[in-house]
Amino acid sequence: MKITKRASEDRGKSELGWLHGRHSFSFAEYRDPAHMGFRNLRVLNDDIVEPGQGFGTHGHQNAEILTYVIEGRLEHKDSMGNGSIIEPGKLQYMSAGSGVTHSEFNPSRDARVHLLQIWILPDENGGEPRYAEHALPAAAAESGLTLAFSGRPRDGALEIRADADVFLGRLTPGGALVHATSPSRGVWIHVFEGRLSAGATQLGEGDGAAIEQAASIELASAEGAGFLLFDLR
Repeated sequence: MKITKRASEDRGKSELGWLHGRHSFSFAEYRDPAHMGFRNLRVLNDDIVEPGQGFGTHGHQNAEILTYVIEGRLEHKDSMGNGSIIEPGKLQYMSAGSGVTHSEFNPSRDARVHLLQIWILPDENGGEPRYAEHALPAAAAESGLTLAFSGRPRDGALEIRADADVFLGRLTPGGALVHATSPSRGVWIHVFEGRLSAGATQLGEGDGAAIEQAASIELASAEGAGFLLFDLR
């Protein structure tokens, strides 16, 4: 098994006053040829948006866009006519397809919103854009892996147009689990809360890790952890 850690402090940064962004991979003005993505995972942004601020209407195409709100509330509007507010416990999915415009805004007057924005490259370009939300089951707040999105939907997961399984992971203090995968696939882990060990590699809040050449991955946490796990082609 090969594990490559991506430390939180080594990520790219965006500081725009209203936005405090950290980029696991190259994004916007942050360009690093050594970190252009991992497999078909192209963007993983860890963003904090100040109250009453947000991303104005802008366009995307040929990207599977996932949003996970860690804390606060995020208001979404798009050219497909969708409008909603995403809160912790609910994940958002938008397939940009042949083209879509949208905006994301923090509707609070006094609280920040902390979110993860993820782009996965689709298996094929084009297609009609589409939108969905996924309310996580109560068990997702306890311990284990909950499959949220998949190119092969099962266990209540939403279907995406990419060969990827996206899990929300939770471990209670002293908890452990094993994720079965294939040596031909790659796994990316992003920790957004607590501390986690992947084999002998220690990961804290904001840290990520690329894992390859593994048939299974042992994860454990002494103090508890929240994380996303991507199993990728």
